Amino acid sequence: MQDQVFKSGFVTIVGRTNVGKSTLLNSMLGQKLTIMSNKPQTTRHKIQCVLTGLDYQVVFIDTPGIHKPKHKLGEHMVGTALNTLREVDVVLLLVEAAMPGPGDLYMLEQLRKVNSPVLLAINKIDLVKPADLMPIMATFQQARNFAEIVPVSALTGENIEYLRQVIIGYLPKGPQYYPCDIVVDRPERFIMAELIREKVLHLTSQEVPHSVAVVVEAVEQRSEDLVAVRAVIYTERESQKGILIGKDGKMLKEVGQQARKEIEILLGSRIFLDIRVKVKKDWRNRDIDMRNFGLLEE
Repeated sequence: MQDQVFKSGFVTIVGRTNVGKSTLLNSMLGQKLTIMSNKPQTTRHKIQCVLTGLDYQVVFIDTPGIHKPKHKLGEHMVGTALNTLREVDVVLLLVEAAMPGPGDLYMLEQLRKVNSPVLLAINKIDLVKPADLMPIMATFQQARNFAEIVPVSALTGENIEYLRQVIIGYLPKGPQYYPCDIVVDRPERFIMAELIREKVLHLTSQEVPHSVAVVVEAVEQRSEDLVAVRAVIYTERESQKGILIGKDGKMLKEVGQQARKEIEILLGSRIFLDIRVKVKKDWRNRDIDMRNFGLLEE
């Protein structure tokens, strides 16, 4: 009997902001590894998440959404997303179940330069009638000859397993890049900071969400089943700090309570979470601040 062929490769997930890239990735992985929000530009980093099976390993690259940047951080985010197109074995373009918009058309133009197989996943099909889906699929196929088009719902899980198998089918023969127990290439402190930022995105509105950065400054094992985590939420203005703290500290308390529950799941331990709020003016346009916050890679 011949040895079973092992397939592996890197797959980048790209698309405009707020199409559900992180939700799709978490659904395919079967666990929450990237933060989710209904606000655009939620993902700021290139995050590698690993799915390993008996005869395959997929390294998914979750990228920031493509958008028109308004500051240096936005320019870095868009550049990060576009640069991954040259680094991978498979590109997965994610769009909503609607006719192509300006953001989709821009992505389609960028994909003309890609030689790797390009798959199209049409997300949020739970929000449209099946009869309306066929013209959408036909329009996208006319715009670019995709290797495969798969309609999915990242929210309900519809067709997610099929999409996973389609992706694996396009992977080349290759090595196992990561051990079986590695599921994300970021340290626990990074994930904890992202979980806190996710709660800020959910609980605040208007100008506050995207002006914040979260840094986990210290993690201390207090006892066998208690870990103390100290974090700082940085924002750009005193008015935003006031919103984040809230009347009598209620907003900050709610952020902490919601984040603590998910960090306890992450670490498998009770958590004492201490969160402070500080102002760092105009940090999104300052390279030194973005680097200190881990948002610019060397």
